[in-house]
Amino acid sequence: MAILLGSIADDYTGASDLANTLTKNGLRTVQTVGIPDPSLALPDVDAVVVSLKIRSVPASDAVTAATSAERWLRRRGASHVLYKICSTFDSTDAGNIGPVTEALSQAAGGGIVLVTPAFPEAGRTVYLGHLFVGGQPLNESPLKDHPLNPMHDADLVRVLTRQSLGAVGLIDLTAIAAGPCAVKARLEALRAAGVTAAIADAIFERDLETLGEIALETPVSTGASGLGLGLARALVRSGRISSGGAAPADVIRPVGGLSAIVAGSCSKATLRQLEVAERSMPVLRLDPERLLAGPDEIAAAISWAGDRIAAGPIVVAASAAPETVARLQSLYGRDASGHAIETATSIIAAELVARGVRRLVVAGGETSGAAVDRLAIPAFLIGPEIAAGVPVLRTVGNAQGDMLLALKSGNFGGEDFFAAALAMMH
Repeated sequence: MAILLGSIADDYTGASDLANTLTKNGLRTVQTVGIPDPSLALPDVDAVVVSLKIRSVPASDAVTAATSAERWLRRRGASHVLYKICSTFDSTDAGNIGPVTEALSQAAGGGIVLVTPAFPEAGRTVYLGHLFVGGQPLNESPLKDHPLNPMHDADLVRVLTRQSLGAVGLIDLTAIAAGPCAVKARLEALRAAGVTAAIADAIFERDLETLGEIALETPVSTGASGLGLGLARALVRSGRISSGGAAPADVIRPVGGLSAIVAGSCSKATLRQLEVAERSMPVLRLDPERLLAGPDEIAAAISWAGDRIAAGPIVVAASAAPETVARLQSLYGRDASGHAIETATSIIAAELVARGVRRLVVAGGETSGAAVDRLAIPAFLIGPEIAAGVPVLRTVGNAQGDMLLALKSGNFGGEDFFAAALAMMH
C-alpha cells in the first residue's frame, strides 16, 4: 500500500476529526490506532492518519512515538507528514507541540515547518499569530480552564517559542492573502534568519488552501484539521488523486447490537449535551471523587447500565464542572485524577461492549483514547459526518467484530449531538 499523505495525530478524537476532513475533501482515508501490526490488512487508501495519545505525555515519550510513526509512514510512500494537533493548540510550556515538530523536521532532513491550528469551520482562526476560538482570544475562551492544558496565552509565536529549541516566526495574513509566491518568499526569509517554525495566519478556507499548497512541497507541517483540508485540496488539484474519494455511506452498514454513550469530557459543550440527553435517555452521572477512592463506583455504574441497556441507549458520564475538576486536581494531583477517570470510563466502555453494545459514542479526547485502547481496536474506516469534525467510524480488524463509533472532542458538536450520533448509526 503506497500512500500520498501521512499524518500523526496527538489524540484519537483529533485523528478522526482529521480523517473526516480528508475524506470530505476527496482522499480515501483510514485511521489507525498506533502503528498497525504487520498482520493487519489495511485497505488501499490515499491517506493514513496514525492515532497516538501523545498530547499530554512527557515530551520525550511523545517524540519517540511520533518519530516511530513517521518512519512507518515514510516507508509506505508518504512524501509529506502532517503532525495533527488540536485546533486550540493546548499544550504546556514543556510541549509537546514544539518538541515533536522539531523532531519530525530533523527526521526529514531539517528546514522550516509551517504551523497553524486554524480551522474556520470549527471557529478557530489565527490573526497576527493570535488564536481565536469562536471570536474570543484563546485565553478568554472556555479553553482557559482546560483540565489538562489550561491555555492562558493567545499569542502562538510566544507559546511555541517557550516549548521549542529553535526560533519561531510569523507568516501574517498580508503575505497569505498575496498568494503562494508571497508565502514562499516569507518562508525563505524566515529560514535565512534561522527560524525553524513559522506560525501562519488563516481566517478563511482560501487561506488554508494557500497554506496547503505550500506545505505539500515540504516534508513536514504541523496543524489542525484545517491544514489537512488545505493539503487534501492541493493533492486533488495536483491530479495525483484518481480514486474520486471514499464512499462514507458504505461505512454505516448496520451492525446490530445495543447502543451506549460514555462521557469523560468536562467541556462546556459536553456538559450541555448531557443535560439535553437526560430528556430522552437514562443518564448516570458518576461521582469523580468516588472514582478516585476505589472500584465501587465503577461496579455500581456497570450494574446500573446492565439493568437498563437492553431497553435502549444509556449514558454513563464522569464529566464534571471546571470547579469540581480543579478541586480534585488540588487534592489528588492533575495526572492522578485524570488517569483515574480515563481508566474508569474505559473499563465501563469495555464492559458495555462485552454486554452487546456495538454502537458506542465516546465524549472527550483522553476518554476516547483510553476506551479505544482498552477495546484494542486497531483501525477505523471513515463514515459520514455527524457534526463538524466528528464522523461515524467503522472498526477494522477488532476482536469484537464490526462496531460503529463516534469519538467526540469535548468542545465539538451541537447540544443534541448524542441523539444525532445514535440516529446516524442505526
